[in-house]
Amino acid sequence: MFRTLDVVMIAVMTAAATVTYSIKHQAENKLEEVRKLDAEIKLEEDTIDLLKADWALLTQPNRLNRLVKTFEADLKLVPTESTQLAQPNELPMPTAELPALAPEKDEKVAQKNKKKAKDTDAIQTGSVAN
Repeated sequence: MFRTLDVVMIAVMTAAATVTYSIKHQAENKLEEVRKLDAEIKLEEDTIDLLKADWALLTQPNRLNRLVKTFEADLKLVPTESTQLAQPNELPMPTAELPALAPEKDEKVAQKNKKKAKDTDAIQTGSVAN
């Protein structure tokens, strides 16, 4: 009736069908992921466009002039003089270029920070004030 070759061929065809189905299923899953990512990218691009439009509206010179005139007494704004502008070489050294502390000073600072941390709440806010 069935020969060994027939059984082997049926097993090979079943395995090939299973592999083909699993590859198709994986490809459909990846396609769905790509569609989701495309939708997220589109949403982000739309958000960026909206924010750019908002920024353009908020920084219109006429609007800024009206705000300056409205709040002139409160803000006491004056035009910037050329002597108020700093050159790059006049700015303080960037933090990345600061010399490293000696290890014993580093430990003292760490101990001081730990002591300070015990005195404060565990909740941290976005504030920069201490």
